[in-house]
Amino acid sequence: MTIEFAAQGDARDVEEGKTLAPKFGPDGLIPAVAADAESGTVLMMAWMDAPALAATIETGEAHYYSRSRKAMWRKGESSGHVQRVREIRLDCDQDTVLLLVEQVGPGACHVGYQTCFYRKVVRVDDGVALEVTGDKAYDPHAVYGEP
Repeated sequence: MTIEFAAQGDARDVEEGKTLAPKFGPDGLIPAVAADAESGTVLMMAWMDAPALAATIETGEAHYYSRSRKAMWRKGESSGHVQRVREIRLDCDQDTVLLLVEQVGPGACHVGYQTCFYRKVVRVDDGVALEVTGDKAYDPHAVYGEP
């Protein structure tokens, strides 16, 4: 099956209709947030282009677009920590994708945490800082090799 997306049309149809018409930015990308389908924990944010979104729909596994490598990649292709997509949602104006996924493997974050959002902003005496909120879920060096 070939997945094709409709052009953005009338705002009412985009916001309330049944036509899949993702609004990719001028760079051809759309933000995609992956959340755990069971717990709702936000695991990561990445970018998709039309082929990555189509591949995600077709295969049931999350595919993203790497801005640094300028190429599509399948989550887990190096680590084995794939994301099996349970549901794909778009926001009201179809300019953000939400993937509800089953995260296979101990973590979504390439630095070893279960989620890429493992730090929070905290106030300190001289301003603000980041504080780690949990332990690493796996050793990224064992998975990806030494940096």
